[in-house]
Amino acid sequence: MQTTYIETQQISFQDFKNQILEDYKLGRISREMSYLGRREVLTGKAKFGIFGDGKELPQLAMAKVFRNGDFRSGYYRDQTFALAADALTVESFFAQLYADTSVEREPASAGRQMNGHFATRSLNEDGSWKDLTAQKNISSDISPTAGQMPRLLGLAQASNIYKTVQFEGSEKFSNKGGEVAFGTIGDASTAEGHFWETLNAACALQVPMIVSIWDDGYGISVPTMKQRAKADISEMLSGFQRKEGENQGCEIIQVKAWDYPSLLDAYARAEQFARMESVPVVVHVIEVTQPQGHSTSGSHERYKNEERLSWESQFDGLLKFREWILNYSIEIEGQEEIIATVEELDSIDDEAKKTVKNGQKNAWENYQKTITELAFSVLPLVENLKGQNSEIETYINQYNKLVSKAKKDVFHLVRKSLLATRGTNSAERNQLMQKYNEIFEVEKDNYSSHLYSQSQWKAENIQEIKPIYSDASEDVDGRVVVRNNFDKIFEKYPQTLVFGEDAGNIGDVNQGLEGMQEKYGDVRVADTGIREATILGQGIGMAMRGLRPIAEIQYLDYILYCLQGMSDDLATVQYRTKGGQKAPLIIRTRGHRLEGVWHSGSPMAGILNLSKGILVLVPRNLTKAAGFYNTMLQSDDPAVIVECLNGYRLKEKQPDNLGEFTVPVGKIEVTKEGKDVTLVTYGSTWRIVMEAAEELEKLGISAEVIDVQSLIPFDLTHEIAESVKRTNRLVVIDEDVEGGTSAFILQQILEKQKAFRFLDSDPLTIAANDHRPAYASDGDYFSKPSSDDMVERIYAMFNETNPQKYPAIF
Repeated sequence: MQTTYIETQQISFQDFKNQILEDYKLGRISREMSYLGRREVLTGKAKFGIFGDGKELPQLAMAKVFRNGDFRSGYYRDQTFALAADALTVESFFAQLYADTSVEREPASAGRQMNGHFATRSLNEDGSWKDLTAQKNISSDISPTAGQMPRLLGLAQASNIYKTVQFEGSEKFSNKGGEVAFGTIGDASTAEGHFWETLNAACALQVPMIVSIWDDGYGISVPTMKQRAKADISEMLSGFQRKEGENQGCEIIQVKAWDYPSLLDAYARAEQFARMESVPVVVHVIEVTQPQGHSTSGSHERYKNEERLSWESQFDGLLKFREWILNYSIEIEGQEEIIATVEELDSIDDEAKKTVKNGQKNAWENYQKTITELAFSVLPLVENLKGQNSEIETYINQYNKLVSKAKKDVFHLVRKSLLATRGTNSAERNQLMQKYNEIFEVEKDNYSSHLYSQSQWKAENIQEIKPIYSDASEDVDGRVVVRNNFDKIFEKYPQTLVFGEDAGNIGDVNQGLEGMQEKYGDVRVADTGIREATILGQGIGMAMRGLRPIAEIQYLDYILYCLQGMSDDLATVQYRTKGGQKAPLIIRTRGHRLEGVWHSGSPMAGILNLSKGILVLVPRNLTKAAGFYNTMLQSDDPAVIVECLNGYRLKEKQPDNLGEFTVPVGKIEVTKEGKDVTLVTYGSTWRIVMEAAEELEKLGISAEVIDVQSLIPFDLTHEIAESVKRTNRLVVIDEDVEGGTSAFILQQILEKQKAFRFLDSDPLTIAANDHRPAYASDGDYFSKPSSDDMVERIYAMFNETNPQKYPAIF
């Protein structure tokens, strides 16, 4: 177990003095970064700026108790903390402000996130894990208000899990669970539901978590009294305060942002509670100032009165820190000792300005050099084309007149030149074309890589292992297949755990985890409260710390509670860090083809469109679902696996190689061969499509049925196009709303696979009505495509082309 700040503070006065002056210097550097950063935006060298001025002192204090192996999940005001934790330099701060795409110069996001969004790199270049216990860790920031909170819960809970769970390599992720997760949030953002859900769950689970609330009295321009039921968040949280002898609740510490010694004491106590007792702590930092206002988009003078502005100038944290240093004296062995003189502090101030200016200058020069080198590589080639088209000289002159040039200006010049010389086959044009292809690939990597894993463990690389059956293979309920497969998974992968509503004690509502908690314990198979957003957050945080969580969302309809976190956080982890972090979480859920507004929805289009970056797997039965779990636990991509809610009691033959067989992602399966029409579907609807196909056979129509199995990725080898090439007709059948998943599937087949070339009839989509199914027993039949609907509409395709052979039904 690591020691705490309190246990290590036996130091000499000289060491004490040095620490104080180092803090003052770092605070001044951070403030100058804020000042100069704002000027860089207002002079047009950067697009937008949001800074941490006013929060320097509490962040310096927080950094003192932040140790190797710890994690932070915060928001875009924490530049001083990032500096103190050695996760940020002056140069990398300005590189991010300029959106420099170099990972080396801007390691947090390689220019993909606006400034103030910090991250450390958890992964080596090949995508393998670094030793996270040997570094201070910052999980990649996101902008959505309070969106960082659910992930914080998982980062903290992982420490508790590592106290009892070890596996080969787990020493790279935790030192026996001694790590603390630190969260930061603006005071106004505590009005968001994610804050309350996270804190509630943390208090119930008793995780080592410290949440710092930076309270400057406003949410942009809206004062605190209009944000919550009580202006004082500590007062609101008083019911969360733990009572002696109870294993619930949290500790609440309130401290002023400008009171340096009190801040040190507050964070020392917070660390002691969290690290030694695994108790969540809220540090409410009040009287925070914001010298430059919210961001470069506006001025706080518009909404703060003169009295407030005057108070902020008097109670600026760095000013009060300076006063405290100058007023500090102590007698040691009969001699008065002070920390620093006015002149010494002035010298530190001057040095801070120089340090920041030099760092900014280096960052700007490096950023500009990238653009200059790009331009120098192509301009001579464009010049060589002047004789082939008179417009090119005009394009060059327009480019040269630009005061500030960006990569897009270089690319625009090249592309206009290639457009102007289309149809020309010359050595000069071929040279430019070759160079364009070369630089385009570089920028494609800079701006579009790592949406999905690019490592050797990406899901597409996991080899298919078919299920093995023998004479001894039993016909069992589908739930038994997935349950027994989970049994093998938990035995094989000790780092795997599952949690969700009713997942533990009763083995989930459909008995797919029956007996697993009794066998593997309530740490690895756990019940949660009814709080989907933080169930997802638990999974994200745990996955970022090397565990293999399966977060269960009881019904597909309820995944909408998770969609913000899926879209803004989980789906973008690898992309927004350019491969620096990953969270290979599996989301387990179930849905489709039942009655009732809230238990039969198929919001697949929302998931597909909002969660690019997460694999979307839609098995048609529980054996396929089990195979997908086996696949994804070997992969480092996140995924959502939608089990068929009406399949748990249907009989399936249980494979002999449970825990071993895999279903490949991005691979379709032809479940019925045919020659007249290709029917494409997935999930529970597949069974009804198969029924319809058999009925069509009786009507003289031979239908080929394809189960796509995996929506993201989709049919990587374009087998569907080959089927359409044989049948010349295409029908996509889906239980999502019109224009939903069926539109996505159609776009993939017609546009990406170019299958339109083989069609003899218009492509057809058969989807559900736009409303959800009624609870009435016939709700599914009249709301979603029935076998009758399918037969009639597909038959009509053939009636249109050959009415004599296929006379009209109606």
